[in-house]
Amino acid sequence: MTAAHNRRGVIAMSVGMASFVLNDSLVKYVSASLPPAQLIFLRGLLAVLGLAALCTYTGIFQKPREALRHLRERWVWIRSSLDGLASLVYLTAMFHMPLANATAINMASPLLIALLSGLLLGVQVSLRHWLIIATGFAGVLLVVQPQADGFNHWAWVCLGGTLLHALRDVSMRFVPSHTPSLMVTLCTATAATVLAGLWSIWQDWVPMSMTSWACLAGAAVLLSTGYFLLIQSTRSADLTVVAPFRYVGLLTAVVMGYVVWGDIPNALAWGGMLLLVGAGLMMLRSQYVQQT
Repeated sequence: MTAAHNRRGVIAMSVGMASFVLNDSLVKYVSASLPPAQLIFLRGLLAVLGLAALCTYTGIFQKPREALRHLRERWVWIRSSLDGLASLVYLTAMFHMPLANATAINMASPLLIALLSGLLLGVQVSLRHWLIIATGFAGVLLVVQPQADGFNHWAWVCLGGTLLHALRDVSMRFVPSHTPSLMVTLCTATAATVLAGLWSIWQDWVPMSMTSWACLAGAAVLLSTGYFLLIQSTRSADLTVVAPFRYVGLLTAVVMGYVVWGDIPNALAWGGMLLLVGAGLMMLRSQYVQQT
């Protein structure tokens, strides 16, 4: 990859991760007055409509046969379904815990990707990599802080969502390179919306204020932006260069958690976050050394 590609990838990754966390902040704020399924469904519906309009504007839908061929790609929908399920699990957990803690746990996904690559794809994982993964999970435990008298099961639900996110990212390697990023983004948003819609059948809906609608519209724009920029970044730039900038999301979450809810991570959580970031950076450096 050229320096220009990597520079654009870094910008896309940074803005994309910040967009995801700002989206999470708006959704978490609205969750105080709306059932989770209704919230996620309506946000997804707005995102799908916006992405469909963008696909039309960029000309993707001007070639119906080619668009249908992309839509028939099995791995596009496998990835999208994993992402949709991951979103439901992760957001449900995030509604019940501090934003920074949920984001920190979700930052373990690069370590889980390395673990899953070894277990599912036959990629050889060295002893050094296993030690780095163990360090990262020690960081996760410091953030989760399991206690016999106060077991925070939502933190473990959040970790389950992170595992699904990692499976989603592993599946991306099977998506054909000729499939447009916007098409993958649209399918991803559609899958999450359909799953949330099915879930909402078993929940009562409540009336919404204009403030709630405005927050969900903003969240939909930010979510679509994050999806698109993340896919663009991982496709157009060197992963060893852009991946460390995922942690812009963690910084954004700490700031938003303090500004909106007054949440301040305790000392153990801060230590866990540092271990997670350090383990992620060590994994990236190790992979870079192997490639050079």
